[in-house]
Parts: sequence; C-alpha cells; structure tokens
Amino acid sequence: MTRLTLRMDGDIAVVTLDNPPVNAISEAVRKGLVEMVDRLDADDTVRAVVLICAGRTFIAGADVREFGKTPVEPHLPDVVDRIEAAQKPWVAAIHGTALGGGFEIAMGCRFRVALGSAKVGLPEVNLGIIPGASGTVRTPRLAGVEFAVDLATGGKPVSAARALDAGLLDLVIGNDLEAAAIDFARQALDADLPQPASQIPLEPMPDAFWQASRTSAAEAGHQAPLRALDCIRFATEHDFAAAMAHERKTFLDLRASEEAAALRHVFFAERAAPKPEVLTGVEPRQIKTVGIVGGGTMGAGIAAACREAGMRIVLIERDDEAVARGMQNIDKIFTGGVKRGKLSEADRADRMAGVQGSTDYAALAQADMVIEAVFEEIGVKRAVFERLGHFCRADAVLATNTSYLDPRDIATGLPHPERFIGLHFFSPAHIMKLLEIVPTPDTAPDVLATGFALGRALKKMPIQAGICEGFISNRILKRYRAEAEALVKKGVPIPEIDAAMRDYGFKMGPFEAQDLGGLDIAFLQREGARDAGQKVPETLGDILMRAGRKGQKTGGGWYDYADGDRTPQPSDTTTALLAPHVSADGQGPSLRPDIARHLVATMAAEGEAILNEGIAQAPEDIDLVEIHGYGFPRWKGGPMFASRDRASGGAA
Repeated sequence: MTRLTLRMDGDIAVVTLDNPPVNAISEAVRKGLVEMVDRLDADDTVRAVVLICAGRTFIAGADVREFGKTPVEPHLPDVVDRIEAAQKPWVAAIHGTALGGGFEIAMGCRFRVALGSAKVGLPEVNLGIIPGASGTVRTPRLAGVEFAVDLATGGKPVSAARALDAGLLDLVIGNDLEAAAIDFARQALDADLPQPASQIPLEPMPDAFWQASRTSAAEAGHQAPLRALDCIRFATEHDFAAAMAHERKTFLDLRASEEAAALRHVFFAERAAPKPEVLTGVEPRQIKTVGIVGGGTMGAGIAAACREAGMRIVLIERDDEAVARGMQNIDKIFTGGVKRGKLSEADRADRMAGVQGSTDYAALAQADMVIEAVFEEIGVKRAVFERLGHFCRADAVLATNTSYLDPRDIATGLPHPERFIGLHFFSPAHIMKLLEIVPTPDTAPDVLATGFALGRALKKMPIQAGICEGFISNRILKRYRAEAEALVKKGVPIPEIDAAMRDYGFKMGPFEAQDLGGLDIAFLQREGARDAGQKVPETLGDILMRAGRKGQKTGGGWYDYADGDRTPQPSDTTTALLAPHVSADGQGPSLRPDIARHLVATMAAEGEAILNEGIAQAPEDIDLVEIHGYGFPRWKGGPMFASRDRASGGAA
C-alpha cells in the first residue's frame, strides 16, 4: 500500500514516501505528491519541505506494473513541474538509488542531498525510451550539457560523489539523512534561494561536439540514445517549454516503438529468470568453498568468477606442472583487472591468496561444491567423477561443465546422484553472463536451487535447460550455422550473410564468429559423433577444416587473414573449395533484411521445437540464452520475441 506521511520538525515539513519495495512512481504516488504540494503550500507554518523515502531506496523509477499501459493523470512531467513551482522549497533526501522518473522528481525539488552510498541516473535508454519528465531538459541545466549527454545516452547511474561534482546534488552526507536534510533546509532558508532548474540558461554547443556525441550514442545499436541526444541538443537551442514538449513527444513516440517493446520484454524476462517460481521456498545449499577440476581457459575463468564472488577455490590438476599453469591462468585474469584499473595490486594478491592448487583430490574433502571443467570427452569426465564420488562429502554439490555431452552419462555410478547437476558456463567464464543449469532426473530441488543461487552470486543470467545435444544454446547455434551454410549452398555470398546479421544488430555474423573461435571446435565434436557411429552429414566447415583452414588461428577459414590483421577478407581459396557445393541458380534471399529475417526465423523454429520437447521452460528463457550467450541484439528481444512480433504483424 502506498503511503505519504507528514510530520513537522519545527517549520520544516518532512514528507515520507513508502511504496514498497522500491518506492516506484505509481498513479497513487503521483497523485499523492501533487496533493501534498497543494496542502503544504496552503500551510503558513511550513517554510520548507524535505522529501524522503522509507525502505532501502529513494524513488527508484517508474512502476513496472504500468509499463505498456496508457498513463493516467497526473502525468509525471506535471508532477515535477508542480514540485518545482511550490511556494515552499522542497529538498530531496536521497538514499539508495534515484533513477529515471525518481531522479526527475528530485530535479524538480529546489535542492538535492544524498548519502555517499547513493546513486542517481537516467537509465531509460536501456528500455528503448528516453527520460519523459525533464531528464533531457533539466539535467543539462544543472550539470552541463556534456555530463547530461553521458547520463542520458549511456543509461548508467553515477555515484553521489560524481553527481555532486557535476552539480546535480547540493550536499553529500555520511549518515542520518533525515536530520542532515532538515538542517540543510533550514540553512538554505537563510540564504538566497537558487533559480529553479527550469530557469537556468543553456548555451548551444559546437557542431563538432554533437557529431562526436552522435558517433558515441550510435554504438548502442538502437535509436533511444540517439533520440535522447537529439532532445538534449534541442534543449540547448530552444526555451524550456519548447524543450519539454519536444522531449515528451519523443518519449511517447519511442514508448510505442518495437524496440521499446522488445527491451521491456527482456527487462521482465531478466527479472524473472534468476528466481524461478518452481523453486519458491526451496533453500539452496551454502557454498563457501568451490573445487575446480581443470585449470585451462574454462576452469580458470570459473575459478576467477567464483573467487570474485568471495568463495575460496581449490584447483585440482593432474600434475604439478598443470597446477602451476592453472594458477597462472587464474592470476592472469586478475592481473588483467589490475591493468584495466578494476583492481589494485593488493586486490589481486588477496584474490590469489584465496586460491589453493593441488594434484590431490583429497584437498576437496571440505568443498561445498566441485565443478568439473576438463576436456569435453566422456571417458575423461567419468574418471573425474569417479574420484569425486570417493573424496567429496556426501552433501557436496558436484557439477559438470559440459557443452554437448549428456550429464546422465557423465555421472554414471556416482554415489548420491541427487547432488549432481550440469552447469554450462560460456567462455570466457569470468566475463560471459549466461549460465545454463541442467538438472538430471535425480537432481534434488535444493541442488537445482543451489545452481541458481550460484548464478546470482556470480552475477550471471541462470537459465534452466533440459537434456539434449547442445542443450538450448548450442542446439540453436548448430541450427543457425547449418542454415547459414544452406544459404551459401544456394548462392548467397558469405560476406553478405555476415553483413546481414551485423545490420540486424549482431556484433559478428555466423562465419566471422566461427573464424574467431576456430572451426576446429565444432569439427571435433562432429568427428567425435561420427567415431561413435552417429550419421553426421558433412558440412561446408568440414571441407575447410580438412583443407587446414581453422579460422584466424591458421590465417584462413571462411575468410583470409593477413599477418597480424584480424580483418576478414573474402577468400578465393574458400570460394574454390566450396564451389562444387554451391548452386549457381541464386535461389537464396538477396536482400540483407531478408537474409537476417530468414536466419532469425530458423533460430525461432528450433526454439519452438525445444519448447515442445520441454528442453526450455519458456520462450523468454530461449531469448535470454541467445542475448546473453550469443549476442542477439537486446533491442530485438530475442528470436522468440522477434518471430512472435512478426506473426502479429510487427517488424522483426
């Protein structure tokens, strides 16, 4: 229930907003604020007003329950204007976060004070819209145009210290926010009141600034940052009323866009995924010490991610030399953090102090969880779990990091199979956000809950997947690549396919991505299946592999690469190798949008099959897998959302 309560501290009114959990700006909040302004303006005993919020945060933004619905009066811009026009000056007392509309309300107040731990920001571009209640108009007047551009087009919140330096805050305090805000209000009444934000003049910026800012904003790939930039520029060249009208029109236009709908879809999916309803009330097991078997690229990445989350690590390798290499691999990750300014040298040393290396599986006796990250070969993995079953506690969670293998085959004969689970990390594991969680029929509910808890602790996007070849992620990837090859066979040039997917929003097309990662990875998986007696058709990639073309690592794959240059160049060698398999009829799509639409539809069709088989729990999970695992553009919503849009008449 939304509550606005009022108490008096002498001649200072203290208004407390309580709308749990994050004091979102609901219809009731908007109405309550307007009514409170009118009430306090009419009270001659009130000289100033402090607006503070109950709970863990200031007003954190719009009410997500109202997303996609027709707004109800009073509209937020009118609320902000009414606060600014109040006869008694308002002071926003900020703790937690003041984001989007919450920060716009704060900018409507004459003053803003905040705890040092607070953050403020305008994240609307992350939802495909722009600030709609003066964020692009008041922010440049308070903080300057350059800071406003960074805040509104980047969408990232800033610390209270940075906001103070920029002029967005008037005071940052250490504790007792309410008392400090009341004292500040009293002192402010004894001085000349500053101009309201709406009355601060703005000076136009040179064209060179706008051109550079436009280049930066365009890197996001979708239109909202560019439209936010346009509104800020408009605000520097027109009066306040005209700038507000322009911002509001732009906001309403974007709110109805396909990109905003897609980003809202992703927003809600990301909120729901880490805590599945099916696990409500199921307590995960506590994880303090994690064993990692295998110190290669994947194992080191998993170890670094877990150590970053505060867990102690026991790294197991087959011999002392391999242990040393594994420790070096982990240290290299933290050293990279030092070089990038993310960690201090002391931080690096502290993280490595929490990593122990050993060749003795007995060192895992007290591990709460052990994650196997060895070579993707069933015999090697089985041997690891045979030893884990002997040395680990009966209640220790045992997990395999496998991309394709059936986890049930890996855990054959494992004592207490209810503690076993598949955890498919993506490389580099300390960076990539996707974590596929693959339970077996024996996996206990609290072990499944532990997998999700681990994902949350590592700040990853955990998605449950059923057992099939490649799970959700690699099964769709395999189908996507196969269809891309099918287009090549129909005469569509390789560079055109890659360009079509880049135009759609991917960082790389399917063939560029294979050259970067190496064609040998998927080739070895296919060869393994063939050796096991499976009938696996030869692919165009197999032809290139057998000619020694593994991608960038050999200077040639689908493309050619000059020495030291990773820029792909069309390859005459590849053309000649594949020519016997390419149709001269040109039956494939010729326009890039059609190529992209075809490949996205293929991904969605495989997704439908995955859903029908119960491999994925919901279409939203498939979309998140593609976004966080393979760079599907967020503003397209994922293949399932894109295909659903198309079916209902929208644009993909």
